[in-house]
Amino acid sequence: MAPTKKILRALAGETLPTPPIWMMRQAGRYLPEYRATRAQAGDFLSLCYNSELAAEVTLQPIRRYGFDAAILFADILLLPQALGTDLWFVTGEGPRLSTITTEAEFEKLGRGEMIHDTLNPVYETVRLLRRELPEETTLIGFAGAPWTVATYMIAGRGTKDQGPAHALKAENRALFQKIVDRLTESTIDYLSAQIDAGAEVVKIFDSWAGSLKGQDFHDFALEPARIIIQELKARHPGIPVIAFPREAGEGYVGFAKATGADCVAVDNSVTPEWAAAKVQVDGCVQGNLASSHMVTGGQALVDETRHIVQVFSKGPHIFNLGHGITPDADPENVQLMIDTVRNG
Repeated sequence: MAPTKKILRALAGETLPTPPIWMMRQAGRYLPEYRATRAQAGDFLSLCYNSELAAEVTLQPIRRYGFDAAILFADILLLPQALGTDLWFVTGEGPRLSTITTEAEFEKLGRGEMIHDTLNPVYETVRLLRRELPEETTLIGFAGAPWTVATYMIAGRGTKDQGPAHALKAENRALFQKIVDRLTESTIDYLSAQIDAGAEVVKIFDSWAGSLKGQDFHDFALEPARIIIQELKARHPGIPVIAFPREAGEGYVGFAKATGADCVAVDNSVTPEWAAAKVQVDGCVQGNLASSHMVTGGQALVDETRHIVQVFSKGPHIFNLGHGITPDADPENVQLMIDTVRNG
């Protein structure tokens, strides 16, 4: 049976007269209702693990804007926490983790079924959302890609150049490969459980894919994505998968065919014209308005939104930002973007 929801139609390869639209980090700090709910939860991790409040913040941008998809509210670092690393958030600075840089530390990591004990509240959020979302709204589950999650686990925090992960990769490639392999198998189990709970699409966020070059990009960005997608499709025939190897540049070319992804999300370091010619030829693309337009607004936002819609109009396209919306964005600019996409 052919899908009826707009995002599922685009993911199936259909070219629609108006592209479906959602926005990375659409549930977040730019919305006053999100900030109120987060204050109610007490802290960020408590919000992630409180199924009712996590569902509430996922629903907020759907109520406000009527996006074509809702993306589960969670965090990519919940998976390493479920594997046994310590995780906490420092206000104004972001996440901190206990590090995995030696064989002994790696051997302490869990695997398989044990992740679900920690992550069950996330699956419950998915179940709540499937009950509460409007019928026409697609529910997207997600996880971080193994390389990106590994960079946090090795450094114990986010880094600008992913230096600690690159260093471990150079010094002890075998150990680094073990970490990536453990994350790959765990990500399959995590996303599979989200699908069982009701996710209709899953997305793999490889936020730091752009710092991998040559053989490293193949081994640690492309290959884990291929393994994850292949196994998810074996377990859940027909499940659509969006891959986002951010700032991959030429690595975007052929990524869908090589991995089996139904859609490749592109960031705004590439032009729509380039992405249409090089990436959309293989199927659906998602993107790629610069998130800075959500801050500055005005005619420039309208013009660039129209331009992106026009350039991608000859093939399957999901409109989105090239990166997540930032906390300083103006909610009115989000509405302007949506109106421009839908009304021209």
